[in-house]
Amino acid sequence: MEKADCPPDFRCPISMEVMKDPVTILTGVSYERKNVEKWFHKYNKTTCPATMQPLQSLDMTPNHTLKRLILAWQDKLVTPSSSPSHPSIKHEEMVSLFSTLESSPFKVTSLRKLRSIVQLGDDTRSDFIRSGGVEAVVRVLVNQTVVDNSDFVSFQACEEALGLLHLLPLISEEDKTFQLLSKPEPMKSMAIVLQRGSAEARLYAITIFRQIAKTDFDWNFLLQDQGIDMFKSLLELVYDELCSKASSCALEVLIEILASSKKSRLKAIEAGAVCVFVELLPDSNKSKCEKMLLLIKLLCECAEGRMALVEHGLGIPAVSKKLLHVSNSATKLGVKILWLTSTFHPTERVLEEMLIYGAVKKLVALIHLEGRSSTKEKVLNILKLHGNSWRRHPCFPSDLKYCLGCPE
Repeated sequence: MEKADCPPDFRCPISMEVMKDPVTILTGVSYERKNVEKWFHKYNKTTCPATMQPLQSLDMTPNHTLKRLILAWQDKLVTPSSSPSHPSIKHEEMVSLFSTLESSPFKVTSLRKLRSIVQLGDDTRSDFIRSGGVEAVVRVLVNQTVVDNSDFVSFQACEEALGLLHLLPLISEEDKTFQLLSKPEPMKSMAIVLQRGSAEARLYAITIFRQIAKTDFDWNFLLQDQGIDMFKSLLELVYDELCSKASSCALEVLIEILASSKKSRLKAIEAGAVCVFVELLPDSNKSKCEKMLLLIKLLCECAEGRMALVEHGLGIPAVSKKLLHVSNSATKLGVKILWLTSTFHPTERVLEEMLIYGAVKKLVALIHLEGRSSTKEKVLNILKLHGNSWRRHPCFPSDLKYCLGCPE
């Protein structure tokens, strides 16, 4: 199918290419994330690229529904050529192995053989799905964890099942593999592996969770079942310095869970999430820094989260040092965190740390940015609210007085 046959809404208005990561801005228009970020941050534009309407905020919201529609459309394009309806050359061997999974105690060996077959290419992977392979392997996953998760051999079979399942794409909520894996029992089994599995198996589980998190999946039933242990296992992965992929996936899953449920934030705070993010923040790269600042911001929307941040000795200093040093997104998130903290928890210690660790000086610098934005308004609110308190300190920025119109 030619590019001209692509539905117009699937193309980014800036590049006219099919979008891979669509986001929606304040005007309701969706763009490819990297294109609109370039418009805002490289070219310093504060207007909608399509309508040229001035924007009060540069917030971008992931358009999961549009992304699913694009993926489903693309899947239909490749189905005739890459997913033939005729059996693959490995069909008979696969069917035989499915039968072995049901009756034989040597499930690990059978799962490894199936995995090697699925890895051969799109033909065998499609045949595996059509022939009932997902159902057969999911049954192993559930039975070896929920029914008997204390036996080493059984749990090893469960891990091998995950190693196979993580190779299958979860395109949308209408996808067969997604529907089978997102049921309560398989989700519970993967959560168990996330808590007690090997490093490799935990990576498989969190990879699948990340794919599921990209949809509008409701995590409530799993969180109610697993409770605080779910967050502890996710935070352990965030702390994993040996596998950056697992750490990044865990952060993405946490973002989706915490963004969709305020109740889940309290459990995350109880599990020590604020402490983990604050301690990892100083040495994090740009991508992880932005994700952790977003998570801290979400947690600081709760009184318990703000309290956890200010009680941590590195809380305010860590956030303050990231302002203007990472990216526009990180600075924006940092301002929101400091605004929430200084507005709802303006203790003498908080205000003093903001001054000593450079936050106030950086906030003053942000006032000089051109245009209006929600971030700039928060900066002004912070300075007007606490400017008089900071003026009493020796390290009070001299140009703060001028910005606020204070008398000499």
